[in-house]
Amino acid sequence: MDYHTRVLSKDEEFPSLEELTQQLGEHHPTYKLTVEDGVEEEWESLLLSGSDGSEVALIERNPVFDGSVGQDEIADFLEDIEDAKPESGAEWLRDYLASVKTIYSFQHLQAADTEEGGNALHALRAAIWERGDAIIQADLEGFTNEEGYHILWQFSDSVSGPWNMGVLQDETWYHFRMDLGDPAHRAAFLSGEMPSDLSVIRPAGPRD
Repeated sequence: MDYHTRVLSKDEEFPSLEELTQQLGEHHPTYKLTVEDGVEEEWESLLLSGSDGSEVALIERNPVFDGSVGQDEIADFLEDIEDAKPESGAEWLRDYLASVKTIYSFQHLQAADTEEGGNALHALRAAIWERGDAIIQADLEGFTNEEGYHILWQFSDSVSGPWNMGVLQDETWYHFRMDLGDPAHRAAFLSGEMPSDLSVIRPAGPRD
């Protein structure tokens, strides 16, 4: 089964191939981007690969408009979170998805599982996300807010380990690092509360 992570942006404008290549080359010079579909000025999909030919990820740019693939993806997301918890996070996400203009879909290929390939993929995804007005979605994990903290429970019931989470209360995000396998932590998060034995990582201001 293909594994994808995505950046969902409110911005119609997209980074050029030159911009992404420059940012990738600053820290991962042995990796490159090539156009798979479209042209350099109007790329539709890019291949991230190593100098040895190893393929790391296929990046697709899907604008969201009536009848588009991007619109279908948004509809699928809305269906997936229909009964998601906590309710405050799900409500915020539904409003956010209505404003998404571009989806960048990263299909993880074989070399994404290597340390160097994974780091290059992460850097490229971060470069797009950090342009602003964007959230991240990952298969089997779920969605973040704009600060990069997970806001819904879409993990498997058997998951465990530390994870950065966020709950929305009175229009303010509270961020913390919880143990996904701790029943008390899990119950608090699902009810839209921060676990009582944890501290806020950093306060965040109100969000639209």
